[in-house]
Amino acid sequence: MIRPLNLNDTKALLDIYNYYVLNSIVTFDDEALSLDVFKDKITRINTDYPFIVFEENNEILGYAYGSKWRPKPAYKHTVESTVYVKHDVLGKQIGSKLYTELLAQLKEQNYHIVLGGLTLPNDASVKLHENFGFKQVAHFKEVGLKFGKWLDVGFWQRRF
Repeated sequence: MIRPLNLNDTKALLDIYNYYVLNSIVTFDDEALSLDVFKDKITRINTDYPFIVFEENNEILGYAYGSKWRPKPAYKHTVESTVYVKHDVLGKQIGSKLYTELLAQLKEQNYHIVLGGLTLPNDASVKLHENFGFKQVAHFKEVGLKFGKWLDVGFWQRRF
Protein backbone atom coordinates (compact mmCIF):
# COMPACT_ATOMS: atom_id res chain seq x y z
CA MET A 1 0.00 0.00 0.00
CA ILE A 2 1.20 3.50 -0.80
CA ARG A 3 0.31 6.14 1.72
CA PRO A 4 1.44 9.56 2.94
CA LEU A 5 4.39 9.88 5.30
CA ASN A 6 3.69 9.59 9.00
CA LEU A 7 6.45 10.82 11.30
CA ASN A 8 6.26 7.46 13.09
CA ASP A 9 7.86 6.10 9.89
CA THR A 10 11.08 8.03 10.52
CA LYS A 11 13.21 5.20 11.94
CA ALA A 12 12.25 2.74 9.19
CA LEU A 13 12.98 5.35 6.49
CA LEU A 14 16.27 6.24 8.14
CA ASP A 15 17.32 2.58 8.16
CA ILE A 16 16.61 2.35 4.41
CA TYR A 17 18.52 5.57 3.72
CA ASN A 18 21.51 4.85 5.96
CA TYR A 19 22.04 1.49 4.27
CA TYR A 20 22.67 3.39 1.03
CA VAL A 21 24.83 5.99 2.79
CA LEU A 22 27.13 3.32 4.16
CA ASN A 23 27.08 0.78 1.32
CA SER A 24 26.56 2.55 -1.99
CA ILE A 25 27.30 5.56 -4.13
CA VAL A 26 23.65 6.49 -4.78
CA THR A 27 23.80 9.23 -2.15
CA PHE A 28 26.74 11.51 -1.50
CA ASP A 29 26.19 11.51 2.25
CA ASP A 30 29.16 9.60 3.60
CA GLU A 31 28.20 9.22 7.26
CA ALA A 32 25.01 7.72 8.66
CA LEU A 33 22.45 10.36 9.56
CA SER A 34 21.11 10.57 13.09
CA LEU A 35 17.42 10.11 13.79
CA ASP A 36 17.02 13.79 14.75
CA VAL A 37 18.77 15.10 11.62
CA PHE A 38 16.76 12.79 9.37
CA LYS A 39 13.47 13.67 11.11
CA ASP A 40 14.18 17.38 10.57
CA LYS A 41 14.94 16.72 6.91
CA ILE A 42 11.78 14.77 6.14
CA THR A 43 9.61 17.15 8.17
CA ARG A 44 10.89 20.11 6.10
CA ILE A 45 10.31 18.26 2.84
CA ASN A 46 6.85 17.01 3.85
CA THR A 47 5.74 20.55 4.69
CA ASP A 48 5.81 21.63 1.04
CA TYR A 49 6.05 18.52 -1.13
CA PRO A 50 4.48 15.08 -1.52
CA PHE A 51 6.20 12.45 0.61
CA ILE A 52 4.91 8.89 0.29
CA VAL A 53 5.84 5.47 1.64
CA PHE A 54 5.28 1.93 0.39
CA GLU A 55 4.15 -0.38 3.16
CA GLU A 56 3.43 -4.10 2.99
CA ASN A 57 2.53 -6.35 5.93
CA ASN A 58 3.25 -3.46 8.34
CA GLU A 59 6.79 -3.06 6.97
CA ILE A 60 8.00 0.00 5.08
CA LEU A 61 9.78 -1.13 1.93
CA GLY A 62 10.40 2.21 0.24
CA TYR A 63 9.64 5.88 0.02
CA ALA A 64 9.56 8.73 -2.47
CA TYR A 65 9.26 12.49 -2.33
CA GLY A 66 9.55 15.70 -4.25
CA SER A 67 11.82 18.51 -3.08
CA LYS A 68 12.99 21.97 -3.98
CA TRP A 69 15.24 22.09 -7.03
CA ARG A 70 16.83 25.49 -6.38
CA PRO A 71 15.93 28.42 -4.12
CA LYS A 72 15.28 31.19 -6.67
CA PRO A 73 11.58 32.04 -7.25
CA ALA A 74 11.73 31.31 -11.00
CA TYR A 75 12.37 27.62 -10.20
CA LYS A 76 9.16 27.17 -8.18
CA HIS A 77 7.55 25.06 -10.92
CA THR A 78 10.47 22.63 -11.02
CA VAL A 79 10.87 19.85 -8.49
CA GLU A 80 13.45 17.16 -7.81
CA SER A 81 12.27 13.60 -7.26
CA THR A 82 13.76 11.02 -4.92
CA VAL A 83 12.96 7.31 -4.55
CA TYR A 84 14.55 4.82 -2.16
CA VAL A 85 13.65 1.13 -1.90
CA LYS A 86 14.84 -1.16 0.86
CA HIS A 87 17.93 -2.91 -0.49
CA ASP A 88 16.71 -6.45 0.09
CA VAL A 89 13.46 -6.04 -1.88
CA LEU A 90 14.86 -4.50 -5.05
CA GLY A 91 13.41 -5.87 -8.29
CA LYS A 92 9.81 -6.12 -7.04
CA GLN A 93 8.59 -2.97 -8.86
CA ILE A 94 8.26 -1.01 -5.60
CA GLY A 95 10.22 1.89 -7.07
CA SER A 96 7.94 1.95 -10.11
CA LYS A 97 4.82 1.93 -7.95
CA LEU A 98 6.18 4.76 -5.83
CA TYR A 99 7.19 6.76 -8.91
CA THR A 100 3.76 6.30 -10.50
CA GLU A 101 2.07 7.79 -7.44
CA LEU A 102 4.67 10.50 -6.83
CA LEU A 103 4.48 11.74 -10.42
CA ALA A 104 0.68 11.79 -10.27
CA GLN A 105 0.81 13.93 -7.13
CA LEU A 106 3.42 16.28 -8.58
CA LYS A 107 1.36 16.72 -11.74
CA GLU A 108 -1.75 17.42 -9.66
CA GLN A 109 0.20 20.11 -7.82
CA ASN A 110 0.98 21.76 -11.17
CA TYR A 111 4.72 21.25 -11.30
CA HIS A 112 6.06 21.75 -14.82
CA ILE A 113 9.39 19.90 -14.65
CA VAL A 114 10.58 16.95 -12.55
CA LEU A 115 14.31 16.32 -12.29
CA GLY A 116 16.07 13.18 -11.13
CA GLY A 117 19.73 13.41 -10.13
CA LEU A 118 21.57 10.09 -10.37
CA THR A 119 25.06 9.03 -9.38
CA LEU A 120 26.55 7.25 -12.37
CA PRO A 121 26.86 4.47 -13.24
CA ASN A 122 23.44 3.31 -12.03
CA ASP A 123 21.71 1.26 -14.72
CA ALA A 124 18.66 0.40 -12.59
CA SER A 125 17.87 4.03 -11.78
CA VAL A 126 18.51 5.16 -15.36
CA LYS A 127 16.09 2.49 -16.57
CA LEU A 128 13.48 3.51 -13.96
CA HIS A 129 13.62 7.16 -14.99
CA GLU A 130 13.56 6.45 -18.71
CA ASN A 131 10.61 4.08 -18.28
CA PHE A 132 8.71 7.08 -16.88
CA GLY A 133 9.57 9.33 -19.80
CA PHE A 134 12.58 11.12 -18.33
CA LYS A 135 15.33 12.14 -20.74
CA GLN A 136 18.96 12.69 -19.81
CA VAL A 137 19.79 16.40 -19.94
CA ALA A 138 23.15 16.62 -18.15
CA HIS A 139 26.22 14.60 -17.23
CA PHE A 140 28.69 16.09 -14.77
CA LYS A 141 32.05 14.32 -14.61
CA GLU A 142 33.79 13.55 -11.31
CA VAL A 143 31.76 15.99 -9.18
CA GLY A 144 31.58 13.78 -6.07
CA LEU A 145 34.16 11.83 -4.10
CA LYS A 146 32.98 8.83 -2.10
CA PHE A 147 34.79 5.68 -0.99
CA GLY A 148 37.97 7.18 -2.50
CA LYS A 149 36.51 7.27 -6.01
CA TRP A 150 35.48 10.24 -8.16
CA LEU A 151 31.88 9.88 -9.28
CA ASP A 152 29.75 11.33 -12.06
CA VAL A 153 26.22 12.69 -11.69
CA GLY A 154 23.59 12.77 -14.41
CA PHE A 155 20.28 14.60 -14.48
CA TRP A 156 17.15 13.28 -16.10
CA GLN A 157 14.19 15.56 -16.83
CA ARG A 158 10.49 15.02 -17.43
CA ARG A 159 7.95 17.67 -18.39
CA PHE A 160 4.26 17.45 -17.60
